[in-house]
Amino acid sequence: MTDAGRRREGPDRVGAICRSLRRAIVERALAPGDRLPEDALGERFGVSRTIARQALGQLAAEGLVELRRNRIAVVATPSWEEARDAFDVRIGLERLVVSRLAGRLSAEQKATLDTHIAGEEAAASGPEATSIRLATEFHLLLAEMTGSAVLRRYVAELGYRCALILSLYARPHSSDCAVSEHRAIVSALAEGDAARASALMDHHLDAVAERARIAAAPLRDLDLVRRLAPYVEP
Repeated sequence: MTDAGRRREGPDRVGAICRSLRRAIVERALAPGDRLPEDALGERFGVSRTIARQALGQLAAEGLVELRRNRIAVVATPSWEEARDAFDVRIGLERLVVSRLAGRLSAEQKATLDTHIAGEEAAASGPEATSIRLATEFHLLLAEMTGSAVLRRYVAELGYRCALILSLYARPHSSDCAVSEHRAIVSALAEGDAARASALMDHHLDAVAERARIAAAPLRDLDLVRRLAPYVEP
């Protein structure tokens, strides 16, 4: 194998595949129960089956993929009980995030959050899947701003897990509502009002959880390679 080939097969490539698959799951290009064959992923991302298997193993550790017998991997299908537990744990975790950030946001961080929310507003009239992805990324951005690797890791894992749950159980909802709630949370953080920020975050995440209900999945393109095309990083 050439040096370029070795670079493509390294840990960075596994991370790139994981990022792409997470986004595809959040944006509902991949749905719970969808099969993820190693050979199809290898073809789509231009890697060996070994690298594809490593990426699937990492996503399985995050709860986004289920590994079954005979090396069959599928997008995870959380139960309703798991769904409620995931949101309950996430509420507690993000309560800690806002307590760390209240009164400590720098002007640059506040500007970054405002820019992200403006992007959410611009996307509000587009596909709901895009709004869900941007909403998830808002929470990941807050966790990153705490400077805690532990909070960043677990908020990310639960955030993507909850996005998967929404793809399975969610009914349509107003993205305008979510954007206004995000603005209110940032305002409370900037003012240093930890109690208000915590209450707003609790209400926001609880409302997101309550929007979920069992719903029939729409018919979709079954060609995995074609569905993943927009998610391959250059």
